[in-house]
Amino acid sequence: MARKIQIMAPELANKIAAGEVIQRPASVVKELIENSIDAGATRIHVHVREAGKSLIHVIDDGEGMSDEDASMAFRRHATSKIRTTDDLEHIVTLGFRGEALASIAAVSHVEMKTRQHGDDLGTLIRIENDEIRERSKVSCDVGTSIAVKNLFYNTPARRNFLKTNQTELRNITDVVVRYALAYPGLGWKYTSDNEVLIDVKSSNYVQRIQNIFGKRTTELLLEVKEELEFLSLYGFIGTPELARKNRAEHYIFLNGRFIYSKLISHAVFQAYEHLLTSSVFPFFILYLTINPRKIDVNVHPSKYEVKFENESDIFKIVLSAVRRALAEGDIIPNVSIREGSAVEQGDSMVRTKKQNSTSHPIQYSTVPIFSIKTEHGLHQQLTQRGIILGYEESIAPVSHPHITVDFEGNQIIPHSGGLQYASSQTLWQVHNKYIISSIKSGLMIVDQHVAHERILYERVLNNFQNSLPTSQQLLFPETIELHPSEYALVKELQPYLAQIGFVVKLFGKNTVVLEGIPADVRIGNERKILQEVLDEYKANEHAGIRDIHDNLAKSFACKAAIKAGDPLTSQEMLVLIEQLFLTKMPYVCPHGRPVLIKIPLEELDKRFGRT
Repeated sequence: MARKIQIMAPELANKIAAGEVIQRPASVVKELIENSIDAGATRIHVHVREAGKSLIHVIDDGEGMSDEDASMAFRRHATSKIRTTDDLEHIVTLGFRGEALASIAAVSHVEMKTRQHGDDLGTLIRIENDEIRERSKVSCDVGTSIAVKNLFYNTPARRNFLKTNQTELRNITDVVVRYALAYPGLGWKYTSDNEVLIDVKSSNYVQRIQNIFGKRTTELLLEVKEELEFLSLYGFIGTPELARKNRAEHYIFLNGRFIYSKLISHAVFQAYEHLLTSSVFPFFILYLTINPRKIDVNVHPSKYEVKFENESDIFKIVLSAVRRALAEGDIIPNVSIREGSAVEQGDSMVRTKKQNSTSHPIQYSTVPIFSIKTEHGLHQQLTQRGIILGYEESIAPVSHPHITVDFEGNQIIPHSGGLQYASSQTLWQVHNKYIISSIKSGLMIVDQHVAHERILYERVLNNFQNSLPTSQQLLFPETIELHPSEYALVKELQPYLAQIGFVVKLFGKNTVVLEGIPADVRIGNERKILQEVLDEYKANEHAGIRDIHDNLAKSFACKAAIKAGDPLTSQEMLVLIEQLFLTKMPYVCPHGRPVLIKIPLEELDKRFGRT
């Protein structure tokens, strides 16, 4: 009987292996760029014709190759980057598998010119059908030039599955942009059919981002920075105005390598919390440097995927750093008054008469407003580490260590009777809904209900995390008869309600006894608040909120917060604002509504005809 199992011919094996590495023209560009960077290039030129289908030409000024190395470079698994198994555990180069050039040569016609420093002539290697057809000396510049022609000429099925020229060119552009962002110290030139698409000189990160995305995008970025013993994180995140409906502008670089990471992306998304709707995604560029022994990049031939030794730590570090950047950067919407509208004042209220007009779009400022000073003179951003200070009552005078809040120059200083303005500035309550304050850059308007909702939401989450509920015992416990489904819900949520501050005892027959309530609930509202929290919890659950902690925190915050229409004293307004800016995310409520807005002084001057 004839033997069925045979060894594949080398040319067939090479074509199969090439399919893993070279999937489209952009794959060729990626591999050649990585080789140029590893060779120490200071400038790289990428030129393509017909979206790379007829020509991909990458030229660098790196160290070049000797005649012998140039011949060896196209053999499968030939590499200068690793020697032993230990090297595989400590990869510091972009390339290392020794498959790229061999895979490219298996599915195209390749011509390479390369010369080292000190050599009078360089080496020319021409390959067709995976065989070296010419090897000669040639005059050329120091570095390496590789021209890849007629990609997939011998694998017509693969060539037929390529997309349109516009799509393939877009993919190539994405590759060039990624590496231009990853290596701003290198000069880059990228041309397509003799049209220059990118031409940038060596620069820094900020200048490179501006070169690629423009000045407006750069102005709407917030810096992210974290330095730890085993990890360095640097980069930029966009304000909500830069959010897009796709993930195209997500850039994660690990040790100089562009990667896809659901772990890191999810950490960034979670940090934005309620700043963005579920249908849009933030803009971010993050550069991570981690000990190569703590990661594994040998996961897939494309090298886009990595594994981290401690994913939980990476997630928490990225989440914390991005949250801090969002908190320190002022992303309060600047509101422009509608053209043709009038502002009137009277009876202690401010109102805008609407007329036929077109509103200006919301703009975001990136200048920090609030800072904190302790009695010891320490100065730091209020929300620098996401600290939440607890108070015995939600809007009661503070009896904890005194702090000084600086409203862009309008100070509030410690006082024997609590906190008060150091200047003559005052807080105003408008229609018992909004709190208005004069700040250095104009006016700040706070929605009192959603502000208190944000405070309570984060306080409840903090209680869940630290198991430190604050409860006030009722002098006369409340006996509450519930619907059977509500009784079952209370039974299910009883331990979680206790962490919030509700002391609920199951009495049987759909009856519970409420013996204590959270400190944030005003006496007299206990029965109503518990009932409303249960109703809101069921509504949230029906809307798709599955996390019990998040659902209960949102439900309680919504129902226990002060309402629109509740009058507040000056002291209550002051403490409310103080507590708001001690939260991790003071700009939006748990449901995504804005907490505060600013009207710039320039806008007011414009409306009153001042120049």
